[in-house]
Amino acid sequence: MASLQTLSKSFPGWVFFCCCCCLPLLTSPLPLTGASTAHHACRLRKINFQQPYIRNRTYTLAKMVHASDKDTDNRLIGQQLFVNIRENNRCYLMKRVVEFVVKDVLLTEVKNQYPYVEEVAQFLASLTSELRSCKFSGKKEHIEKNLEQMKNKMEQLGENGKTKAIGELDLLFDYMENACTDAPKKGGNKKKN
Repeated sequence: MASLQTLSKSFPGWVFFCCCCCLPLLTSPLPLTGASTAHHACRLRKINFQQPYIRNRTYTLAKMVHASDKDTDNRLIGQQLFVNIRENNRCYLMKRVVEFVVKDVLLTEVKNQYPYVEEVAQFLASLTSELRSCKFSGKKEHIEKNLEQMKNKMEQLGENGKTKAIGELDLLFDYMENACTDAPKKGGNKKKN
């Protein structure tokens, strides 16, 4: 307190005190509340998806496994996931899809069959960890229904279901980026042969 009194007696000291202590408080954004908090919790930084190393690993793994996927009629990751899902719930849905793919596909016995699986799984798990506060708003029934349809389709495909899920990791990467960042949308709608 004595130093504050000393600063207040000299004009330059007072200006310095205000610039260093008060100005940052006045210019900092106010804390988010209500729906804004939920929206903010369902956002990832664009930089997460701009790391060439992990993008290359993810796309290379997908391309390598996609070549052995014989089923060209079915798609696990696509626009059908978003049927009846409001845009503000799409990131939450993608978080759930990624959690499922990591736990039930990438961290199973396939992790020893393909290169880069563990690196990609760790990256995707880190994204879902960042989204741990991301919650849905409104009714959850459509999210659960679409997620269940994806899981059922994968189960119906048998062992090829896991192959298909890994072969679509590039799509998963793009859909997650598009749903969970505020950046201009690109990709996510691309078609695979």
